[in-house]
Amino acid sequence: MPDALQIIVADDHPLFRDAIVLALQASLPGCRTLEASSFSTLEAMVREQDTLDLVLLDLSMPGANGFSSLVFLRGERPEVPVVVISSNDHPRTIRRAQQFGAAGFVPKSSPVAVIREAVQAVMDGGAWFPAQKAERSEEDAQLAARLAQLTPQQFRVLMCMADGLLNKQIAHELGLAENTVKVHVTAILRKLECHSRTQAAVLVKALQAEGGDDAATLPE
Repeated sequence: MPDALQIIVADDHPLFRDAIVLALQASLPGCRTLEASSFSTLEAMVREQDTLDLVLLDLSMPGANGFSSLVFLRGERPEVPVVVISSNDHPRTIRRAQQFGAAGFVPKSSPVAVIREAVQAVMDGGAWFPAQKAERSEEDAQLAARLAQLTPQQFRVLMCMADGLLNKQIAHELGLAENTVKVHVTAILRKLECHSRTQAAVLVKALQAEGGDDAATLPE
């Protein structure tokens, strides 16, 4: 008998998570769902789970910086498809989600049937995005390619750099030796083609999504 599908539902609104879990259980009977309400919780789950089949991701969880959680997932578990479910359905946000590696994008205002359709398409090895998308951005493509060169640990260090932490503070935050952090910072600046920590922080700001903040919208 095949193992049950393991799916993470990452969203900071409990009612929305409940609605998504019910939709998943109806369309994928027997699947095992794990719930994350923050980026730190998601990060821990991804590390702990040997087998993971899908992540449904809200972009605006506490601890996340725009598309940073998506970029982290693609770096940490590139074999696991990610479907972004967001109330920020600006055309450029949808296109950027695709360029940063999402397998699908579903607006939170979508009815349950659409969410199920998107999940099934992705689980079948395909992709699912709304019909109307912004044009491809070469700038975003270059940013995605640079970020893809970072190891998961380097990406964590980069997020700390973007928060203005010094090497000593980053070492304490991540449980690393300060010299190790220095080595990571040097590698990060080289891979991102940046001459300073400030330039690297500006690149992280470029991960911000278009439009306003996400808000919980329950599927119909």
